[in-house]
Amino acid sequence: MRGWWREIAGLVLPVACGGCGRPRTELCPACRADLAGPGPRRVRPLPEPAGLPVVHASAPYAGAVRSVLLAHKERGALSLAGPLGSALAGAVEAAAERSGASGAVPLLLVPVPSSRRSVRARGHDPTRRIALAAAGRLRRQGRAARVIPVLRQRRAVADQSGLGARGRFANLAGALEVLAGGARLMERGQVVLVDDLMTTGASLVEAARALRAVHRPFIPGAAEGTADGAAGGTPESGFVQPAAAVVACSPASFEINRNWRRTCIVAGGER
Repeated sequence: MRGWWREIAGLVLPVACGGCGRPRTELCPACRADLAGPGPRRVRPLPEPAGLPVVHASAPYAGAVRSVLLAHKERGALSLAGPLGSALAGAVEAAAERSGASGAVPLLLVPVPSSRRSVRARGHDPTRRIALAAAGRLRRQGRAARVIPVLRQRRAVADQSGLGARGRFANLAGALEVLAGGARLMERGQVVLVDDLMTTGASLVEAARALRAVHRPFIPGAAEGTADGAAGGTPESGFVQPAAAVVACSPASFEINRNWRRTCIVAGGER
């Protein structure tokens, strides 16, 4: 109900840019350009946790990008899901290309779930909303894509914002599971884990662990019928190594990437 009222309010109340506050526009051209960022890049936390899938991000989490993400997540600026979804779509495409999936493979976007408490407090699930917008953008570009929300929290977790890296991993360890029937859905395309933001990588590590518990990926290049290819698939059949994409991550990753082509390190940030 709360989310519905926010949708209506967005139609009748004056708007301001979610990035800089400029009046009468939901996102000004300058902030939209910031959200597009330097283009999708591979990013890694420092230190990089074991079990983290290959992650691509579209923009540094700073300035207008940070403001837009917070406006959408915490202040109910739901119309910003469109621009954020466009940014995420670019990172999803880069992640799928890196994983070795061909353009004919449908993209299956699996959002990292928010806690029930957070969804109730905000009136919406921001990551799922952005994922839906990203899938729509990909379909308009001619790429088969859909959101499959197959992950759920199996136990309560604490608010991540007040925790350090070690606390975040402990807080999330074993917290997610795949819904019944989810494994079958994931066999129908290239799975890409999606989130709005990556900092320590704890959320993506736990999400990837939950997926791997029920979904054995195809390893590109493995011979069919071997141990690695025992799923009997090819990239076209959907058994492809998991990948991940986020809208934003620490600016440090994009700075380092200037000197390290297509690979970068992130250090810290916000979740």
